Amino acid sequence: MLGVFSSSIVSAPEELVAAGSRTPSPKSTAETLVKRFVESNGSAVSVGDDVQLAYSHHKESPWRPRSFAVKDEIFCVFSGVLENLGSLRQQYGLAKSANEVVLVIEAYKALRDRAPYPPNHVVSHLSGAFAFILFDKSTSTLFVASDQDGKAPLYWGITADGYVAFADDADLLKRACGKSLASFPQGCFYSTAVGGLRSYENPNNKITAVLANEDDIWGATFKVEGPAVVAATQ
Repeated sequence: MLGVFSSSIVSAPEELVAAGSRTPSPKSTAETLVKRFVESNGSAVSVGDDVQLAYSHHKESPWRPRSFAVKDEIFCVFSGVLENLGSLRQQYGLAKSANEVVLVIEAYKALRDRAPYPPNHVVSHLSGAFAFILFDKSTSTLFVASDQDGKAPLYWGITADGYVAFADDADLLKRACGKSLASFPQGCFYSTAVGGLRSYENPNNKITAVLANEDDIWGATFKVEGPAVVAATQ
């Protein structure tokens, strides 16, 4: 799966900008990245000039199937499986046919419309292997998250023209982002509504990035600081 966003939607993480500047490496534009994905995998969805979402079942893991859905101008691509999907369907009053990506949209929508619930509540109840990229076109809000144990891979980087890209394929982003590339930290979410990267287990803990070695594929490694204090989910 792939999500590409212009600077009008999301600000590029300073650490990844610094990593790419410190270690110059070949990059390509966001347009080239999306075109490359579509030509080798599947279709893409354009959500205006500043947002591109794409997914495919090509080389899909049976333990991390990919899915896509859109409802009320909320677009979402999802990779993985939720172990507690049944109970979450009941919690949100969804039909038994509702899959993971529909559940994530409904959870986001419910908490968005019942503000001021914190964004970490959208993902703190999810259990399993998952990563998703959600874009709310009505509010131009980006919401990205990965599971607590990193079971579903997710990466992010910066293209040659300054777009921020998220994908579950590191090699795909490496060609487009060079060393402006990092593994998305497990147990975390990125929300433009709250202004950046947060741990949903420990939302008050600061997240820092350490620049990688010159010969490392990653430009930086993001880590949650401080002792683990699991956030309340009730």
